[in-house]
Amino acid sequence: MHSLKLVIADDEPLARERLRTLLSGDEGVEVVAEAGNGSQVLDACAVHQPHAVLLDIAMPGMDGLEVARRLAGSDPATAVVFCTAYDEHALSAFEAAAIDYLVKPVRPERLATALDRVRAFLAGRSAAPQRRTQLCARLRGSLRVIPLQEVRYLQAEEKYVVVHHSRGEDLIEESLRSLEEEFGDLFVRIHRNCLVARRELAELRRSPDGHVQALLRSGGAPLEVSRRCVPQLRQALQQP
Repeated sequence: MHSLKLVIADDEPLARERLRTLLSGDEGVEVVAEAGNGSQVLDACAVHQPHAVLLDIAMPGMDGLEVARRLAGSDPATAVVFCTAYDEHALSAFEAAAIDYLVKPVRPERLATALDRVRAFLAGRSAAPQRRTQLCARLRGSLRVIPLQEVRYLQAEEKYVVVHHSRGEDLIEESLRSLEEEFGDLFVRIHRNCLVARRELAELRRSPDGHVQALLRSGGAPLEVSRRCVPQLRQALQQP
């Protein structure tokens, strides 16, 4: 691919200058425009058709989240990397299909990683539809990114879903049904309130009281299996 064409969008000139300075050492990047508000971002994208926008969220008028939603509808879609001083917008950012989310002050190595993700997105855009490779949990004052390959099982609990993963467990504000629809090839339902990673399924066994339980490769307590899910699980275990 030729130079990565970027628009820098922030209502603070000093913030735009810092990003431009960080980008100046990358010969594969061309900053084609700067913008100080949402309307200017959309205008700049219409004129220059950049590959990506480094986009602040808190801007006067149309905020960055609304800009991102509008850009997601463009053809071809413009990649969005949020750069913001606030992390409480993180979940909304990923819902707006952001490629990455950088918290100010932006570190050079994180910016480089974000640009690599943009390039990967652009390379795969024509080959296959993009989908998430991670889940995002909001912690006190920060965001935890959980790669899907680390997730062992997902369990519904009231209005949240508990993500059980190799580093512990976290709550996310998504429904189990929507996760099953999006990642049905990776997870299988074992109960109305639980999805298990297919690679984690080790075996089914019957407990002394007659209930079927699923054992996971990573260990831990057996998980209850509902009777209606047993045939599907047996089939999943038979697949290589």
